[in-house]
Amino acid sequence: MRKSLSLCTLFVLSLLLAISCTPYGGDSREIQVGFSVWPGWLPWQIAANENLFTANNIQVNLKWFDGYLDSINALNSGKLDANSQTLNDTISSVAAGSDQVIVLVNDNSTGNDKIIVREGINTIADLKGKKVAVEEGTVDHFLLLLGMKKAGLTSNDIILQPLETGAASAAFVAGQVDAVGVFAPFTNKALERPGSKELFSSRDFPGAIPDHLVVTRQLIKERPQDVQALVNTWFETLDYIKANPEKSNEIMAKRAGVTVDEYKKYAEGTKIFSVEDNLQAFSSTSNIVSLKYTAQEIAKFIVEAKLAKKVPDLSQIFDDRFVKAYAAKQK
Repeated sequence: MRKSLSLCTLFVLSLLLAISCTPYGGDSREIQVGFSVWPGWLPWQIAANENLFTANNIQVNLKWFDGYLDSINALNSGKLDANSQTLNDTISSVAAGSDQVIVLVNDNSTGNDKIIVREGINTIADLKGKKVAVEEGTVDHFLLLLGMKKAGLTSNDIILQPLETGAASAAFVAGQVDAVGVFAPFTNKALERPGSKELFSSRDFPGAIPDHLVVTRQLIKERPQDVQALVNTWFETLDYIKANPEKSNEIMAKRAGVTVDEYKKYAEGTKIFSVEDNLQAFSSTSNIVSLKYTAQEIAKFIVEAKLAKKVPDLSQIFDDRFVKAYAAKQK
């Protein structure tokens, strides 16, 4: 009887010790983080390769998606805890009922999203009646609609060919469509078509395409330390890139499936956001620099473009506490 009691006591003490040593409220499972081929998200591969997640006491399963839209769907369906995605795609997901929160700005597109056209198309107005391939509902679809609106055109004025971004680029090169909306490095592929050229890009709409780390609200509620660890890892990865530029470029180019020289060229169209850039973006100002302002403008446009039925509640879509905590720690 005494022996049994001792074993029972030992078991209970062992269980309590195991629980107390389990990080973040007893949930030690890997965080599922998605990303895809975009210069502002490729640093995540460096974090994985150089064990920077582990250094921040977080276990991450970094999941690569060949198709960007697949990563969005994975977050919406609960297969991911976090994903790398744009503001407009996040707003569209929230409008559809997904509970997502933006906790970090990775970058702004400053020319890497392009509308590329065949020879003979010289103005946006020339797109009327033409076949345009784009991955429906993504940022390049949004960019296309922005440019068309500026020129007085609507989605009814073109023949939209909804294709995954890689397939859209291939269809354009094959001469199956007249124009295509793509992001780097698919822009390089599209421009291989003889006579093709850029009609306009995200450079013409500064601040319209910010890219983010987006997490589920459940992750924030249940494991805020893990969210903080993700944000910390991101900024430490940027420090690593500054200290090891050549090795970092090799890692990112390999993940993107391009040469280092090709990577350097298309990375020029992306502005990676520092801690200071993040703090400014999260601030409540009334211009395109502010995420809150931009979100309202994008939400309105998404509804006008019939990508959502109504403007969603955007009051809880941003959470800057993790960026602020990192900034405070550095000071």
